[in-house]
Amino acid sequence: MAFEGLSDRLQKTFKRLSGKGKISETDVKEMMREVRLALLEADVNFDVVKKFVKTVSDRAVGSEVLDSLTPSQQVIKIVNEELTAVMGQEAVPLNKSEHIPTIIMMVGLQGAGKTTTAGKLAKYLKTNEKARPLFIAADVYRPAAVDQLKTVGQQVEVPVFEEGTDKNPVDIVRDGLKVADENKNDYIIIDTAGRLEIDQTLMDELHNIKELANPDEILFVADSMTGQVAAKVADGFNTQLGITGVVLTKLDGDTRGGAALSIRQVTGQPIKFIGQGEKLDQLEVFHPDRMASRILGMGDMMSLIEKAQTDYDQEQAEKMARKIKENSFDFNDFIDQMDQVSKMGPLDEIMKMIPGMANNPAMANVNFGEKDMAHLKAIVYSMTPQEREDPKLLNPSRRRRIAAGSGRSIQEVNRMIKQFKQASDMMQKMNKGNMAGMDQMFGNGIQGRMGKMAMNSMVKRNKKNKKKRLKNVKRFKS
Repeated sequence: MAFEGLSDRLQKTFKRLSGKGKISETDVKEMMREVRLALLEADVNFDVVKKFVKTVSDRAVGSEVLDSLTPSQQVIKIVNEELTAVMGQEAVPLNKSEHIPTIIMMVGLQGAGKTTTAGKLAKYLKTNEKARPLFIAADVYRPAAVDQLKTVGQQVEVPVFEEGTDKNPVDIVRDGLKVADENKNDYIIIDTAGRLEIDQTLMDELHNIKELANPDEILFVADSMTGQVAAKVADGFNTQLGITGVVLTKLDGDTRGGAALSIRQVTGQPIKFIGQGEKLDQLEVFHPDRMASRILGMGDMMSLIEKAQTDYDQEQAEKMARKIKENSFDFNDFIDQMDQVSKMGPLDEIMKMIPGMANNPAMANVNFGEKDMAHLKAIVYSMTPQEREDPKLLNPSRRRRIAAGSGRSIQEVNRMIKQFKQASDMMQKMNKGNMAGMDQMFGNGIQGRMGKMAMNSMVKRNKKNKKKRLKNVKRFKS
């Protein structure tokens, strides 16, 4: 789980601070010692940690904190802002050529995930820009590298230009550029060779490809799980080749966060994308402010909303909204909702994007995977059509029959029905704009308040959109 160790450590530190009405310079000093240790244990570059701690300390002992009515919240706000600054302030888009094609060169060490990332990037460009990319297979050294790129190309339906492994990579790129020009491809993604470590032979080859292709973007692909080693290697590539951006891979397995918090400061180059998971649609634009919020347990509502907009079926969502309004939400809808949510990724990761949920005690035991989903579906599919549509029919004898039919225990069946009722009740409250019960869900800390603010904001926005739709309908009818 991304940054789990760092996030937990920082949240515990701030929790101790939040119990104090006023804080002193001594409190700030003690807190920053804990923050420094947390960052160093997260494998963040020492110079980056030193500068970060000094900046936050200088701001935290100022009047905006010590004289504040909510000093702990002010400190967290400062840490959030400085974490964002360390990672680059705002998202940086891909460099784009004024005329097609835009040429992107993927570079990095072996094992970082260049080829898979090339596939993810092509999928992203096709989905978001309706692009027509072309892969050029310029890695002639790693066994089966060309075959891997061809497999990736088939999966994302992007053609691959390759001339085997006996030809010079520079000549392959030259021929590939000609083909792209003939086919009017608007993006060219060059998959280059890597090494186990930086060597001059590799750099000479990459220099020659760069000189020939004149790429608009040289993306260094870094394995985030290698921590500050990734930052050091990125700096080496940047010094010798001149990279223009970074893609962090395997972020879902990085419990520390050293690479994300070091690379921008060490290289001066932005992190443009992050890869989480092995699927070819699991590539996200890197937003420093959102990542800082995740690290501090404040959630990431914007990414959650964007993920929902991308993966959620609009027609299905509108149908569900009608069902909730009519209070006719049943077990068939429950299964549909689970299928929709599963498209967005693991449930525990989705939940932690909601402000206040990342450090909520209730999240500690959330471990809901495909197997759990299958168990719930088995229970629902063991119900009769009438029972699915009318949960009130589920008396004890029917529940025993369902348990036997689904191969699950009666306790699991009862728990699932209880969860369904809670979900249905919660949706009814939110539909009516009633936020009662949110305190228990989100907690009372700063993250909890942010959660309630976010939920209130969403409710208000839904009401506003509803009014706008009604207004448009009236205007159309008139």
